[in-house]
Amino acid sequence: MNKKYFGTDGIRGTVNIGNINGEKFFKLGLAVGTYFKNLRKKKQVAIIAKDTRLSGYTLEPALVSGLASTGMHIFTLGPLPTNGLAMLTKKMKANMGIMITASHNPYYDNGLKLFGPDGLKLSDKIERKIENLIDSKTINHLSDPKTLGRVKRLEDGNDRYLKIIRNNFPKDFNLKNMKIVIDCANGAGYKSAPKILSDLGAKVFSIGTNPNGLNINYKCGSTHPEVIKKYVKKYKADLGIALDGDADRVIMCDENSKIIDGDQIIAMIAKRWKRKKILRGGVVGTLMSNYGLEKFFLNNKIKFLRSNVGDRYVKEVMRKNNFNLGGEQSGHIILGKFATTGDGLLVSLESLFAMRKGKLASEIFTVYDSVPQKLINIKVKDKKIINSVKCRKAIKLANSLIKKNGRLLVRPSGTEPKIRIMCESFNFSLIDKCINIIKKKIH
Repeated sequence: MNKKYFGTDGIRGTVNIGNINGEKFFKLGLAVGTYFKNLRKKKQVAIIAKDTRLSGYTLEPALVSGLASTGMHIFTLGPLPTNGLAMLTKKMKANMGIMITASHNPYYDNGLKLFGPDGLKLSDKIERKIENLIDSKTINHLSDPKTLGRVKRLEDGNDRYLKIIRNNFPKDFNLKNMKIVIDCANGAGYKSAPKILSDLGAKVFSIGTNPNGLNINYKCGSTHPEVIKKYVKKYKADLGIALDGDADRVIMCDENSKIIDGDQIIAMIAKRWKRKKILRGGVVGTLMSNYGLEKFFLNNKIKFLRSNVGDRYVKEVMRKNNFNLGGEQSGHIILGKFATTGDGLLVSLESLFAMRKGKLASEIFTVYDSVPQKLINIKVKDKKIINSVKCRKAIKLANSLIKKNGRLLVRPSGTEPKIRIMCESFNFSLIDKCINIIKKKIH
């Protein structure tokens, strides 16, 4: 059964259109407060963080009002990376954590990601229960006036988060004599990322650290890696790091300004963890993971499984199979040894830890040869067009052409009104031909 509000990664959309407005966020607060209050913990606590979007100032108060109306006590943390919110939810023994963000989307979008007391994203089953509560009568969830929740702002959220991730590495780990370019996408990591790199002794060149509410992800961050390429070359840096709006994904570039995507980062960590006997079980990728990555794992006798797109689904497969590494080509990478969700800063530190003995980024990230891959996004009014007869016929024809020569994937985006077409092959003309067959029918 399809969900009404939740997509592949929480709830997301354009502000003041559809479900992303103050009225709906008040009802969301009521619904999640009611659901998690029923866990019957002695202390009813929710913690809320956000990225830097202007709309956060309208959505957060509405959400807080809904939660407090159920009797839930709330701590607000301000701008903080998504995994920082997940870690602190668990550390503070809260009933739930809520991240107000639209991740890598433009400023005019917003939404939220929900975490349970274990710091994990919610299952489809729980999301459906919350959806039923959203649509039920408001008066059923209101608390008695004597038991309304209280709200308090915590100013040290970033410091608490950095302390947790710093403790995952040896005390003598440092980045002295290293030059690092960090692009924070004018988003949630704009304070914490430059600070920890600088505290570890690196010479840091920061980009995207001046949020104004409207410039999040704008021509910067992980969706625009060409920016770090330029600055790595300019400053002759050892590594370039680009986060997204809520800092749960990362794309890098080496000292030669060559882009390093999520698949290459996963391959490097898997290879290293296997050598150090840290890797448990195998690795989880997604339907979008490059075939070259799958072949690399096969050749190195590392078990590899694919999940649906979305780091929540990656984590579910990891848990089911007791794996401790998984992620996406986009840079959502879950280091199960340390975290419950993607964390661009944590993955960056793990990569820098692998470089600590003077190794070059180009050396450690040259792990496998990618199969050429082309991805296009087609904006549509209704994503159901993918199920039309003409689209299904086009996809079937394209699949028959690419068979044995590559791989084709057509899917609706879980977070945007787009159809995504991905094709892999060493035959470039065949890639274009297959994509165009489908593209014409969608248009």
